[in-house]
Amino acid sequence: MHLFPGQGDFSVGTLVRAVRADASMRTAAEQVFGAIDGVAGERGLRPLGPWLLGPTPPTARELADEAVGVAQLALFGASMTVHQALCRAHGAPLAVVGVSFGEIAALTAAGVLTPGDGARAAHDLARVLSSCPGGLTLLSCPERTARDLIDRAGTRDVVVAVVNDDRSVVVAGPVAELTRVEERAARTEVTAHRLRLPFTSHHPALQAQSEAFAEAVRAYPRAEAHFPVHSAVAGRAYTAADDLPRRLADCLVRPARVPDVLRQVALCEPDVVFEAGTGSALASSARAVLSGHPTLVRAPLAELGPLSR
Repeated sequence: MHLFPGQGDFSVGTLVRAVRADASMRTAAEQVFGAIDGVAGERGLRPLGPWLLGPTPPTARELADEAVGVAQLALFGASMTVHQALCRAHGAPLAVVGVSFGEIAALTAAGVLTPGDGARAAHDLARVLSSCPGGLTLLSCPERTARDLIDRAGTRDVVVAVVNDDRSVVVAGPVAELTRVEERAARTEVTAHRLRLPFTSHHPALQAQSEAFAEAVRAYPRAEAHFPVHSAVAGRAYTAADDLPRRLADCLVRPARVPDVLRQVALCEPDVVFEAGTGSALASSARAVLSGHPTLVRAPLAELGPLSR
């Protein structure tokens, strides 16, 4: 089973090192970014393949300083590259899980969207997010504690955005109010870390942006999934009856609850769960949630090398 993370745990350097170290990863990256760069040209953006795979790849800061959408296309490409390399090594997954932005890659991996349309959707979302002022803060505590911190900080517009596990929660809201929550957290010895993302998400105030994103995704044809796609926002696997553009847009206004969807996919009894990204935060949550199951959990790029089992 493959887990597709959101935007909070992406490392350009890890992707570059993996591509340079593993021939299968490089082949997958060349194919993936070949498709993405067609979309980048169409949208007036710099081609990513020659930059990321060339002799002088960008730093995280250089990538962030590029035009809106370039960083999201890089993250989408990284997840698809890891997915394709893992499929070559171990076969297709039983199912996939998408968390927030990772739902676009999960649906693309399952064949619902073409790689080109998946890249277009990723860029569409980036453009919408650029009009979502605010921020996101990671708190090292359970959800109940996070809600208590929000209440005690006296904020009106901070909400729980993502529940990673029983020790990690992301909250979203206006920057000034997030600062108050972070100050309250410091007084109670809860670690607070502002994510380096210049927007908010998973917030009910973003209804207009959610509708705009759903409308953009409706332009792309969708096929039947090759395997089940589970959503941390919907809390279940998508079905043929789902309005997928609307469900994808729900990621802007509804919280993602990772433990709920991981417990569901554990019922499929996968032998191993891979994080299809450059980090290990989602794998760490999976280990915490699935500690009572015999399933192995791996973050191949961050922990063991690209194709290690």
